[in-house]
Amino acid sequence: MSSADNERLPRHVQVLIAGGGPVGLAAAVELGRRGVDCLVVEPRATVSRARPRCKTLNVRTMEHLRRWGLAERLRARAPLSVSWSQDVVFCTSLTGRELSRFSGVLGLAPEGDRFPETGQQAPQYVLEEVLREAVEELATCRLVLGSKVVGVSQDDDLVSVTVEEGAGNPGVVTADYVIGCDGPRSVVRDRIGSRYLGGEALRPNFGMVFESPGLWDHVRHGPAVQYWVVNPAAPALVGPLDRTNTWWAIAFGVDRATGEREARHIIDAVAGRPVRAEVLSTDPWTARMQIVDRMRHGRVFLAGDAAHLNPPFGGHGLNTGIGDAVDLGWKLAAVLAGWGGTDVLDSYEKERRPVQERVIHEATANMRVLSTELLADDLDAEDRAGAEARRAAGARIQETKKAEFHSLDLVLGLRIAASPIVPADRDGREGAGWTGARLPHVFLEDGRSLYDVLGDHLTLLVLGRGAPVTAVEEAARLRDVPLTVVRLPESVSAGYAEVLGARLALVRPDQVVGWLGDEAPEDALALVDTLRGCARRGGTPAPH
Repeated sequence: MSSADNERLPRHVQVLIAGGGPVGLAAAVELGRRGVDCLVVEPRATVSRARPRCKTLNVRTMEHLRRWGLAERLRARAPLSVSWSQDVVFCTSLTGRELSRFSGVLGLAPEGDRFPETGQQAPQYVLEEVLREAVEELATCRLVLGSKVVGVSQDDDLVSVTVEEGAGNPGVVTADYVIGCDGPRSVVRDRIGSRYLGGEALRPNFGMVFESPGLWDHVRHGPAVQYWVVNPAAPALVGPLDRTNTWWAIAFGVDRATGEREARHIIDAVAGRPVRAEVLSTDPWTARMQIVDRMRHGRVFLAGDAAHLNPPFGGHGLNTGIGDAVDLGWKLAAVLAGWGGTDVLDSYEKERRPVQERVIHEATANMRVLSTELLADDLDAEDRAGAEARRAAGARIQETKKAEFHSLDLVLGLRIAASPIVPADRDGREGAGWTGARLPHVFLEDGRSLYDVLGDHLTLLVLGRGAPVTAVEEAARLRDVPLTVVRLPESVSAGYAEVLGARLALVRPDQVVGWLGDEAPEDALALVDTLRGCARRGGTPAPH
């Protein structure tokens, strides 16, 4: 449903999402696929292609898109295929000298069984368009465009949300829960009294999108997803949006006024020669390193940029927001379905905040060395001094920038250290480190991904014929917890059990390992109660 449909707002929904950018839409897809009635309120009537912002969808985001059945749809829409390039180039200009190169960057190259989906370079608007379509295809979801959330209040039972449609006519929608995905200027964040903590960079940056017919004819370094330009006239970062004429660029240390006045000069300096170009849009910005003091107040939650901001270097910002949406989405759905308890919602901030703080830290570290810090004399010189200057620059680039482009340990390797819904693993087994971590991936003999056979809710993964599972199944039945039992074939089980260090694994809806063991625990009910957020305390039985 859009504002053009002239339909009235619903009186009540289970979840109202303020903001229909990628994070809000992802939350709606996660909720809607689980049967949750949700409403997305978004001021923009159409997706803007003028400012593509994020251009890197990392491996983990693509795994979520695969689970939603959208990965191939997105890849088909992306202007640049993964096979087109997996390189980042540092150079004095697009027609100048190459200083260094990284290959297989940003998860764009497959690594055996490590993940089922490579990363994908795609402008943010492509992701938004695909997610809008997915929301509109879900019978449980409604997308109201041209409207915005202007007020939020709540009591113990409901949240009342004031929604302004078009030029006025505010209406009130009640919801069981609200997710604020309305960005850095979040109305929802303001209404619940949450505030950013942290700071921002001292140096401004000037982003732009431009069209330059024929520029590809002059690029000396071959295809790349990014070119870091190191020259005093225009220290910048530039990359293609498509394989024809459209490019994006970020000029470092350039403010709005200078950028607007000198945009054509910047493009020529980046190109290394005068070129035909038309500036399509500009986007001045300053990096911010901030996170809110709280991500939840009662029935209202914050996700994405409404909750945290980080420098874009490394491509983590939007992807972290998608992770927020997935985490909160399945947890809200569990509570609304009746099998999730209060600890499930309490776990959202406890699990996501360490991830967000780590991303802010790593992105800030990546920002310490930009093109401006790599400037040196003689980089374009053809004599011995030039060769030595380029050698030294290349060595510094490899030393300081590798972590930015090869960060899969950050993308895939984070582990939940403390959560009320992840039982502590004290058995000392070899694989105990997988508890609270993303389930290690493997391809099955028929070519399917292990993730493709996991259930939508809890999954009990059984490795080997002798592993007893009845007690866990019975505990899940008694607590009305949806449980899928997956028995891997013998050809896979032995090796995979060795990786996990266990013959049984309980996997959460987000593909995170909730528990490992060689046999069902003595108190399987207690285990299931912990995973569903209804742990017993002080000997009090958990509620049914």
